[in-house]
Amino acid sequence: MRRAVTAAVVLAAVAVPLTSASSSAASPYKGANTATVQDDFNGDGYRDLAVGAPSAANGAVDEAGAVVVLYGSASSVTATRRTVITQATAGVPGDPEDGDDFGRSVAGADLDRDGYADLIVGAPRETVGSKELRGTVTVVWGGPSGLKGGSTISPPTGYGEGRTYCAFGKALATGDMNGDGAPELSVGSGCDAATYTGPFTRTGRATHAVGDIQLGDARGVVMGDVNGDGRAEQFWLPGPTDLDLRGPVLFYPGTATDNPLPSAPRPTELPYADGHAGAIGDVNGDGYGDLVTGISYDDSMSGGPAGWAHRGGEIQVLYGSAKGITADQKPVVYQQDTAGVPGAAENGDMFGQSISIGNVDGDKYADVLVGAPGEAVGTHRTAGTAVLLRGSATGLTTAKAAGYTQDTAGVPGAVETGDQFGAAVHLADLNKDGKAETVVGAPTENSDGCVWVARGSSSGPVTNGSANICGKSAGITVHGVKGYFGAAFASPHVEL
Repeated sequence: MRRAVTAAVVLAAVAVPLTSASSSAASPYKGANTATVQDDFNGDGYRDLAVGAPSAANGAVDEAGAVVVLYGSASSVTATRRTVITQATAGVPGDPEDGDDFGRSVAGADLDRDGYADLIVGAPRETVGSKELRGTVTVVWGGPSGLKGGSTISPPTGYGEGRTYCAFGKALATGDMNGDGAPELSVGSGCDAATYTGPFTRTGRATHAVGDIQLGDARGVVMGDVNGDGRAEQFWLPGPTDLDLRGPVLFYPGTATDNPLPSAPRPTELPYADGHAGAIGDVNGDGYGDLVTGISYDDSMSGGPAGWAHRGGEIQVLYGSAKGITADQKPVVYQQDTAGVPGAAENGDMFGQSISIGNVDGDKYADVLVGAPGEAVGTHRTAGTAVLLRGSATGLTTAKAAGYTQDTAGVPGAVETGDQFGAAVHLADLNKDGKAETVVGAPTENSDGCVWVARGSSSGPVTNGSANICGKSAGITVHGVKGYFGAAFASPHVEL
């Protein structure tokens, strides 16, 4: 068994109280577990945008955390059409406490199969009983008037026995592994893997739950169909280990059984693949999901042994097929030294810190948005950038690649040192026009953090008229520390 290496990581933090607003629909929109509307929390047919603000305050309680859901519509999202969720919200379990990090990770899926997507929130630094940093996962239930009430997803029996500081909820992923229409839920942490078979009851109880899958650490997880059989595969990304600082990639297949959860004690390792976070989408339009992983930490950041990512960070692509993703596949690697990728590879750029896959231009190929929050823009260190790489029939390409900063024409705001633009990124069609909006978080901008939203078009993201939505205007509270609004979306980001 691999033993996890301890890595030094700065975790963003801030706290804020929340207000609640809702949006309604007459009846649930069918297909809340399809890729297009798995985050439609009010059933109106528009995808909604969940934004984590894990360091938002609740009154004088710093770093309690919050999630703001911005409801999608024909005009995309605004700061006013929203619901703010905290552990002080009526019906949501728990209490807002200093350092809980509620909203460090977010996801959406129709867990109870009622036709409305449900919001899943990780609070990996929450103390449970006497166990510090044990972490919790909360579900807030969707419905015709939006999100109301909640339940705790309890760790499986035996989870993390003998271990402390597990950070349960560090990563979240959902996918239907047995094709029954009810999603499975996988929860990453600094301890064991935990995964659940849906559907869930409104008490938060799953049909089956499995923990202690003997991964050691289970810091990242991604689910998606890479072999076209209609069932999601599950990929665990344990993070850096003593033998593999770039991070192993471990695989469990979907299966047409009532309980598709892993029965084998160990998954299959993909020996040529690496990654600390990942996403799945059909980049080459062949009907099979492709796995894109990111390794953002390079040797300059480790303070220890060499062997991390290419200078400045990298992403890797493994293409799906009728056979899925097989152990003999070698990934295609992209860095900022790759010809055609905007920018230049420099120490600490953190290219690959965040990843999202979606179709920004309405063709049949999914595109990949990559965050590099450590990128310097001019003299402004860690100002950050987001890079869009286009899908094509031949796979991910650098043709028409584009980089976006707050110095890009049409992007609101101004480049400032330490904004971390690109710490989280997300591609989702929020206005139902068939083209994904480009969403980029800058969680350390100002005292609250901001999110940039640009609509999609046949030529890609439209910067003119794009919006900058900041945490205070969206309802979070900031007290003694920054709120980190925009630190998390439903797309993954690296959490070491």
